[in-house]
Amino acid sequence: MTDTQVAKVVGAVREDRLWQRHMEMAAFGATPRGGVNREALTPEFTQARQCLLKWTSMRGYTSAIDAIGNLFIRRSGTDPTAAPVVSGSHLDSQPAGGKFDGAFGVLAALEVLDALSDASVATKHPIEIVDWMNEEGGRFQPTTMGSSVFAETLPLDTVLATADREGITVETALAEHLTKINTDGIREFGFPMAAYLEAHIEQGPVLEATKNTIGIVTGIQGLRWFQIEVTGEEAHAGTTPRANRRDALAAAVEMIETLHLFMFDESDTVRFTVGRLDVSPNSPNTVPGKASFTVDLRHPDAEVLRDLGDHIEEICDAHSGDCEVSVTETITSAPTTFDPAVVGLIRKAAHHQEFPAMEMISGATHDAKSLAGLCPSGMIFVPCAGGISHNETESATPADLAAGSRVLAEAIVSLANA
Repeated sequence: MTDTQVAKVVGAVREDRLWQRHMEMAAFGATPRGGVNREALTPEFTQARQCLLKWTSMRGYTSAIDAIGNLFIRRSGTDPTAAPVVSGSHLDSQPAGGKFDGAFGVLAALEVLDALSDASVATKHPIEIVDWMNEEGGRFQPTTMGSSVFAETLPLDTVLATADREGITVETALAEHLTKINTDGIREFGFPMAAYLEAHIEQGPVLEATKNTIGIVTGIQGLRWFQIEVTGEEAHAGTTPRANRRDALAAAVEMIETLHLFMFDESDTVRFTVGRLDVSPNSPNTVPGKASFTVDLRHPDAEVLRDLGDHIEEICDAHSGDCEVSVTETITSAPTTFDPAVVGLIRKAAHHQEFPAMEMISGATHDAKSLAGLCPSGMIFVPCAGGISHNETESATPADLAAGSRVLAEAIVSLANA
């Protein structure tokens, strides 16, 4: 493909169309504060997918879905035997999420397909949009569920049996969803891909602070999740002396404080979070007999992540006092490095289009992490206001979304004609 054709496709990316689609998609699950509540396999999620399929069928693209509900939309290439170049993200949201987290990656990929069609440019490889099912993990845990099952790092049967807070399983919710989604075919897990690219808002403040428009993502930091259970003994708050107490909450607080101090680093690279603390019996005049809390630990260096995580049980044991404590690691995910050739194409596209750009590591986990083990993969970040995400006030500009889509278009076209 000539430079003129690439420029024609990039020039056909329409900022107004891309923005309008974001606003239309945000109507599904819209919240009073301007965000979205569109958790996986809810009616709002189904409506969003119906809208996407309406847009894509109008352009003649075909669709397919797999056994965990990942949705694929295809623009054919000139070589029917060539593996597709795939791009996308997710349409599900946090319970109080924003308009752009995930949705941008799906809509940016659609904008690339439409730009190709508007420019009447054919590609050797087919190009596919993907909407991964349940990336957020808000309704069903864990996160990146659909892409993990696709990559066969999570068993399908285990995931289908997973239930939400109301006791509804993925299998039941997915079956209901599929009655309302009409696609042209069925896809298998792990089918060959020529490459995978994902556009996303940064979900952090770095691009905005450094006045860069494009984040060239070189990898995703690793994470370890832990569940800590502290068991003491309930007692009367008014009559039990401190020396006679087995206060599970007091022990948990001491553990958390010590862990925070241990995880401190001058470079501010370690990400340590206690995101949930549950207390039982949760009564104002009873000494807590049980306390449980979670730990989310992240770092881009595998050795540092392993060393820090391996100290968690030791620290909790040392500060359990008269209580008992158990530490269970629930998720382990090694750091991911994206394909240098794909990273290079993104870098080249950003430079060629004269967008201020920088290389960066993703602090958040994305579906691209699952795909990196299957095919050459990469990510493109654009700024979000104040770095705010997983929040109804999440915001991005039309110009930045279009810039990310134009870089995505150039990289996809290069890959689709290799």
